[in-house]
Order: sequence, then C-alpha cells, then structure tokens
Amino acid sequence: MRLKFAVAGIFLALAIPAFPQAAPSAMQGGLPITFGAAVSTFYTDYSGYESGPNVWLDWNLSRGYGLLQGFSIEAQGRDLNYDRTGDNPKLRETTGEGGPIYHWRHWNRIQPYGKFLLGFGSMDFSNKPGDLYTHDTRTVYASGGGGDFRLWHGLSFRGDYEYQFWPDFFHRHTFNPQGITLGASYDLGRMHAQ
Repeated sequence: MRLKFAVAGIFLALAIPAFPQAAPSAMQGGLPITFGAAVSTFYTDYSGYESGPNVWLDWNLSRGYGLLQGFSIEAQGRDLNYDRTGDNPKLRETTGEGGPIYHWRHWNRIQPYGKFLLGFGSMDFSNKPGDLYTHDTRTVYASGGGGDFRLWHGLSFRGDYEYQFWPDFFHRHTFNPQGITLGASYDLGRMHAQ
C-alpha cells in the first residue's frame, strides 16, 4: 500500500509543473493597479467651457475572482481652472470622485467601459460686488463611459465622457456639467507575453 502512495505521489509531483503547451502564452504580473493623467474640457452648465488636468487610479478587482471579471474601483480628481470661455473670470470647478467601473474585456487592444462615480465637487465663482457668496460645495454623482486603447504593453490611450449631477445648486436646480477627457494610462498588472 505504501508503494502505491509513493508511486502516486511521484506522478503527482511530476505532473504539477507540466503545462499543456511548451511555454505559457502570458503571465499575470505586477500590481492590479492602473494610473493615468489627462486633460478634461467640460461645459460648466454655468458659464461656458473650462479645461484642466485630471488624474485617476483604478484598482482591478478581477484578479482571481470570476464574478468580478472586468470590474474595477476608480478614484479620480479633476481641476477645471483653465481656458475659460464664459463671462465669469473666477470660475473654477474641482471634483474628487470614486466608484465602480466596468471594462468589457472582449477585445485585446480596445476595452470600452462604463462607470458610476460618487464624490464631492467644489465651485468658486464671481458674484455681485459686496455679495459674499462666491463658493459652494456639493455631493456629486457622475455617470459616463469611454474606452481604453492599448498602445504598447501596459500603456493605453483613454477617451472618456462624463455627465455630472450637482443636486440643489444655488438652492434652485440640479447643476449638470459634462465633458470629455483625453489622456494616457499605465496598467501595472497588464498581462505580458512571454
């Protein structure tokens, strides 16, 4: 009986490192994190358009979990403070948001995605002389989508559209800035070919 266990153990030990092909086609390595930087241009829904920098960090949840395949948690920050086209010289919108993002990973180079984010928004603006109300902060809800287009290894180009909801702004109505973001990202956990 001991001989049978010994022989079975040897065969098992020999079979574990075997691959069904000569070399694995890809290996998952690195951290499950993607970071990026971009430029955003938004219609402010208050006074024309503004542009500014945008940075984000995605934590990929799908490592080892089949049900979470394609899901990530995204955190992003945006500061719209440049290239104003409206008549409000002090207008500035700053947002910090986070939430789920889902990438359709059907194609190798192109990964469309949809997202829903929740965060805080801050707005500075000019007002009538003598009026002290020149700043407001709100909870911000944002939905959007776009695509990541892989350029080289973990480097990708991102095009993004976002529609925001700032409830009860100026105590009158929902404020709805919307805009596009174009930039680049790097995936620290990208699958690299051997």
